[in-house]
Amino acid sequence: MERIGYRRGEDPRMLREREWIVTNGLGGYASGTIGGEPTRRFHGFLIAALLPPRGRVLAVSSLGESACGADELDEMRLENGLPAFRYRTVERRILLPHGKNVSIVRYRAREPITLIVRPAFQIRPHEGRVDEAPREYPVAIDGRTCEIDRGSSLPVLLVASHGEWQAVPPRTRTVRYAVEEERGYDCEGPLVYPCELTMQLGAGEEATLVLSTDAWDPKLDAGALCREEEERRRTLATGHSGRVAELSIAADQFVIRKLSSEASEDRTVIAGYHWFTDWGRDTMISLEGLCLCTGRHEVAGRILRTFAHHVRDGLIPNLFPEGESQGLYHTADATLWFFHAVDRYTTVTGDRKLLADLLPILRGIIHAHLEGTKFGIGVDPADGLLRQGAEGYQLTWMDAKMGDWVVTPRRGKAVEINALFYNALRLFDRWAPGEGIARAADRLRESFNARFVASGRDHLLDVVDPDDASLRPNQLLAVDAWHKAFPGDDLRPFLAGFDQHLGDFGLGTIAEIFDADPPHEAKGCIAQAWSVAELLRCSLLE
Repeated sequence: MERIGYRRGEDPRMLREREWIVTNGLGGYASGTIGGEPTRRFHGFLIAALLPPRGRVLAVSSLGESACGADELDEMRLENGLPAFRYRTVERRILLPHGKNVSIVRYRAREPITLIVRPAFQIRPHEGRVDEAPREYPVAIDGRTCEIDRGSSLPVLLVASHGEWQAVPPRTRTVRYAVEEERGYDCEGPLVYPCELTMQLGAGEEATLVLSTDAWDPKLDAGALCREEEERRRTLATGHSGRVAELSIAADQFVIRKLSSEASEDRTVIAGYHWFTDWGRDTMISLEGLCLCTGRHEVAGRILRTFAHHVRDGLIPNLFPEGESQGLYHTADATLWFFHAVDRYTTVTGDRKLLADLLPILRGIIHAHLEGTKFGIGVDPADGLLRQGAEGYQLTWMDAKMGDWVVTPRRGKAVEINALFYNALRLFDRWAPGEGIARAADRLRESFNARFVASGRDHLLDVVDPDDASLRPNQLLAVDAWHKAFPGDDLRPFLAGFDQHLGDFGLGTIAEIFDADPPHEAKGCIAQAWSVAELLRCSLLE
């Protein structure tokens, strides 16, 4: 599966506006702009995902190759999601082996060349401030291995197949990160260049540069690791073509091994790159598209078990903060989406054992909501509707907050929360009939129709008690969201616009949000789990 990201002669603004990302199945990644200019604090050639409390760390910021400038670039493309750059004198490919904090950069000379690599560092949390004062990075060279920051808690290894390393007097360059500036964040900071690698390559000759925070065995064959990962990626799109093949590859980047321990078999979903961690709501909404539509049934089951293990007070976590193993629970809808995800999983796989294992947890969730739990979440005995809200918290998906200001609090009985709770009640009654849950569902439905529907308006109320008639998309979840809204053929015009988007913004993936008005500019994360998942699910309905 190949996608062209840039060809010489295109608008040069695309060199900075289009970004690539490669992930490693742990939450780590490498990412940058096509032209090589870092515009985000998250850009780098190795962002390692480490055990708590470290989280994700920017290990290698840039490589500063002498022949890989934007003015030298003829073409950039994705090959099964992996970035390949063709410069005037050299080709470069970037790959992260699955399950390793390793980035492998491969070079192939198009003519005889002296290639000088000047790695740059600002080792910090990937979301950390960029304006910290520069510091020294001690260099230790052993043959073709260069160790950066030896003696620290996170030394970085650079292992070359060709050439010679040399420690040089550290040079500092100040970088301005344009996107961070646009977003109002700290945007200017130093990169330190403490070493360089010089490689003499003949025409057609290939070389590799391994970047690693893992212990690197010199006996490991970087080429074999690359071939293994390339084959793994080819299988992701087996049996598909076009948009579905591309989205199947994109879906892989979000499904990760949860780093609670070295031996952990837990699986989870990164909500989006670059800055999101694993979020309960995003995971449950995305599960069908990312896992069930791509044949990752076992992984889907592990994800459900992972979140079931973390249920507290009848709630699944809203999110796991960066570098932490315990979740935060301030959400009213993620737990209700959990029921939807369990239903889709059991329907697709027929796995009754997982349902039996989860049933006591699901029962506890239902009763916690009926009786009341944290954050004001609980059924109002007066009408059977589910209310939610607590001072200072944003509990629905409309969760923007600035300081102590909750932008859209929606405290009360929100329309989609009650639709999702109704669905959860009906599902549980199907799984465990005779426990009296059907009566709660019947009462909720009666009150819903009386309060949300019979309002004399042409749309549902967004919230009742207190009533809020704002026209918001939340009511779409209150219609029959568990069946297709359109026949398959009618989906095509809605989906076709995304074909062009796969070649913009975040190459080969789907953005978090878009402007509502033309030209519908992409915003937010360059790669969002539920965007990819739902587009893939809908594309398979065509």
